[in-house]
Amino acid sequence: MIAQQSDIEGLKEAGRRFGSILDAVAAAVRPGVTTGELDALSEKLIRDGGDIPSFKGYRPEGAPRAYPATCCISVNDEVVHGIPGSRVLKEGDLVTLDLGLTHDGYVMDSAVTVPVGKVSKEAEALMRATQASLESAILAARPGARIGDISHATELAFKGTGFSVVKLLGGHGVGGAVHEEPFIANAGHPGTGPEIVPGMVLALEPIANAGKASVFIAPDGFTYRTKDGSISAHFEHTILVLDNETIVLTRRPSEG
Repeated sequence: MIAQQSDIEGLKEAGRRFGSILDAVAAAVRPGVTTGELDALSEKLIRDGGDIPSFKGYRPEGAPRAYPATCCISVNDEVVHGIPGSRVLKEGDLVTLDLGLTHDGYVMDSAVTVPVGKVSKEAEALMRATQASLESAILAARPGARIGDISHATELAFKGTGFSVVKLLGGHGVGGAVHEEPFIANAGHPGTGPEIVPGMVLALEPIANAGKASVFIAPDGFTYRTKDGSISAHFEHTILVLDNETIVLTRRPSEG
């Protein structure tokens, strides 16, 4: 989406609603809760606010069917697009909540990886590195730069961490639909790709594995998993690029 001046307040309001909801769902993560219960909470909070779950019923190109839930919930070696259900979370799990919300036609997309109780030092380090990569990507998203600059910043942030950025997956345009152009790879070369222009609404989403970067799609047709069984983390924000600033629309209250 290339936002106009008249879109800015609507986008900001959509982002404010989104951030509070994702914080509430993240706060509900604890040992003993099921992924289905977290999904039900996500949908209730969105609909109680008069908004629409963007992912529920959405059918990506090549998918075997429409996505059946509100929140993509991926646990441990599940990378993205996990389908919530009866799985019970346990102490030490690593859980990614990837949520979409549509408010007055404006689509927000954001994700956070959270620990279930006390997790390993490796999991803590992976979360820190992936979140730091997202902040680096946001700083690279400015008018006159290129999409490749975002990709390069995302990848560079993992240098020396021992973790592997998932190059197969990445961010995308958003705002008017769940997935729009351009695709924003999580690795790339600076100075390449489309130019970043004022008004662009982009979802930036570093995804990294503790082991190797290779992933595969599970038999459910949606869930990506690590090939080596290592844990994965995913952080994402929707941003709005303006002439003199980049606004992170989906900042959560817990982020300050």
